Amino acid sequence: MNKEAHEKNYTIASLHKAIRVLKAFSNDEPRLSLTELSKKTGITISSLQRIVSTFVAEGFLHKDKHTKRYQLGHSLLYLGNLVKQESSLILVAEPILKRLNEETKESISLNIIDGTERRCILNFDSSYPLSTKMLVGDTSPLYAGASSKTLLAFMPNYMEYVEHVQLEKITEKTVKTKEQLLKQLEQIRRQRYCISCGERVRGACSISVPILNAARESIASISIVIPEIRYTDYDEKELIQKMQQAAKEIEDQLY
Repeated sequence: MNKEAHEKNYTIASLHKAIRVLKAFSNDEPRLSLTELSKKTGITISSLQRIVSTFVAEGFLHKDKHTKRYQLGHSLLYLGNLVKQESSLILVAEPILKRLNEETKESISLNIIDGTERRCILNFDSSYPLSTKMLVGDTSPLYAGASSKTLLAFMPNYMEYVEHVQLEKITEKTVKTKEQLLKQLEQIRRQRYCISCGERVRGACSISVPILNAARESIASISIVIPEIRYTDYDEKELIQKMQQAAKEIEDQLY
């Protein structure tokens, strides 16, 4: 399929217009009037009014009430900071987690909080034929599995999350009550690691440790996932130490 056909079938014309509006701003022209935006984008004033009104309502543009000119809004700053933080995190963590993956030959992943879910943003697969796959982009609820609960335990508003979450059974080992979950989170906060077996995926065991910022809040977790049948081959304490050392290396480079 050529580019023109792809754009016709898979893209949204109105969204292309909206993106052109945001891209119209630059260091040389950080503030633009509606007329200037129309000239730079080729979009009619009537269409522009709907686009900029939506962007202002969502915080992507700010309108000066006196000059009637627009500039990029704080929502873009927030999203930009997220990209910067995540990119820096991956850049620092990648060689450290790759080394851990080569040492253990097991699946190693880097995870972050995405809304009310855990999301995998980096993964190195196990070199063993029998392994548990973790794909970049995979998500799971924050109450199920070591990587998720490690993130949750050091989340600033974790009590509020527990208060409002509806616990759903994923496997027979998924946490059943909020009281049980709170006890587990308190233990994770004390020991700075979490171990789970079969909470989210049957037959899979995981050890996870947090990556914390200066305020001791979670920015990510790193996890090793091992099939239950092979888990007892390892010295658990040694694995925990390896994971915690890797997390500390990442923290030291980030902060």
